[in-house]
Amino acid sequence: MKKFVLFAVSCLLFAGIQAQPQFDLGLKAGLNNSKISNNLENFNSETIIAWHVGAYSRIGWDRFYLQPEAYFSSKGGDLEEILDHTIASFNYNTFDVPLLAGFKIIERESFNFRVMAGPVFSFITSGKVSREDIFDKDFYRNSLFGLQYGLGADLFFLTLDARIENSSNRIYSSPDLKSRNHTFFVTVGFRLL
Repeated sequence: MKKFVLFAVSCLLFAGIQAQPQFDLGLKAGLNNSKISNNLENFNSETIIAWHVGAYSRIGWDRFYLQPEAYFSSKGGDLEEILDHTIASFNYNTFDVPLLAGFKIIERESFNFRVMAGPVFSFITSGKVSREDIFDKDFYRNSLFGLQYGLGADLFFLTLDARIENSSNRIYSSPDLKSRNHTFFVTVGFRLL
């Protein structure tokens, strides 16, 4: 991870010497397909559909760019007990701050196709558990660190991103359940500048 960030920053600095930076600013919103991992033998992990909304900026030098973002997101997942098919729902909201480095594979005046990856810092603003007789909401962590990676396309003033996020530390950590977040994002953005 450190090598990737160092490489991306080096490329951007080198490209920055060659070209003037471009700056974009916009709003974004989309859907999440979220799941929490599960280390319990008698439960299966199930995905849920949730949402996210926020803002992004993009600072670019030719084909290379940095894309810091800030958005609110709803995430979670369901655990289904195998024997009696009861569901325990884990729902939590986060304030996410990813810092992505990217490269435009196709760069045209009205169309770009790009790849991106980078760290994401998440701060949990609220957390709920539907089966408090089994799980306790007090075992949610306050913050998370993870990695996002994916593809994106720009068409005139619209952006479309598809990304995967995996947390590197546990979202929920009780003596019995140790769980991490896995989320797939689809986002539509609107460039303001």
